[in-house]
Amino acid sequence: MSKKRVKYVLFLLLLPFFLLSGCTNETQRANHQDTWQRIERRHKVIIGLDDSFVPMGFRKKNGQLVGYDVDLARAVFKQYGIKAEFQTIDWSMKETELKNGTIDLLWNGYSVTPQRAKKVAFSRVYLKNAQVLVTKKKAGIKNFNDMKGKTLGTQSGSTGQQALEDKPHLLLDKIAKKKPVLYDTYPDAFIDLNAGRIQGILMDKVYAEYYIKHMAKPDEYSIYSNPQMPADLFAVGMRKGDKTLRRKINAGLGRLQRDGQLAKINEKWFGVKSSYLGPAN
Repeated sequence: MSKKRVKYVLFLLLLPFFLLSGCTNETQRANHQDTWQRIERRHKVIIGLDDSFVPMGFRKKNGQLVGYDVDLARAVFKQYGIKAEFQTIDWSMKETELKNGTIDLLWNGYSVTPQRAKKVAFSRVYLKNAQVLVTKKKAGIKNFNDMKGKTLGTQSGSTGQQALEDKPHLLLDKIAKKKPVLYDTYPDAFIDLNAGRIQGILMDKVYAEYYIKHMAKPDEYSIYSNPQMPADLFAVGMRKGDKTLRRKINAGLGRLQRDGQLAKINEKWFGVKSSYLGPAN
């Protein structure tokens, strides 16, 4: 084979590597860019969400998207003349969607964790939450210890899944096979809970209380907490380069608290005017 031919073959073999390397570098640059001016020019910010996460962001029977985070995001960006547009994503791939630029923000009951902080930047915390165990009353389960040998479900990529891994002695080490059944959405987990295929669901308290309250027979369910479970705080997730976007969101949340709009949104979705807004670091 001639030298020219060898070089050509090597070029073909290495071409995918060069293309992939170029894409990777482009993605890395995008993650460190401040995109506020681009958002201002298009008058639109794209927010990724799981549209089955009640009451934070979910679809009514007519398909309309509603929820606490939907109202909050729209109220924040209205201050800047920017439309909040929501895009349904696979929640287990949320950070990848953000990194790839498919979306600008994660605003959907997104909990602050050390693991996520390595990948994204967080806004100030705007809501306190907790992870709870949901069971059917007829199962006779009264606490986390009663899940010994039982089957547990949780959402893939959720804070519940992370909490199981972070504090395995509280629940993970007790359940059957020491492994939860993972679901794409919590409504899928409730289907299996009602059918007896699983005996418990580890999930967000705000979700559990709202979802069960609106079920046909809410009295059939029990909700248990454990004070040893890690604290669960909601914030907005964004790329680390979006420093201006972060400042705008933090300032917008602060104004909503001062003018009373945050209290109204809290009362609408949770029945209480009290709110928690962490410092704008």
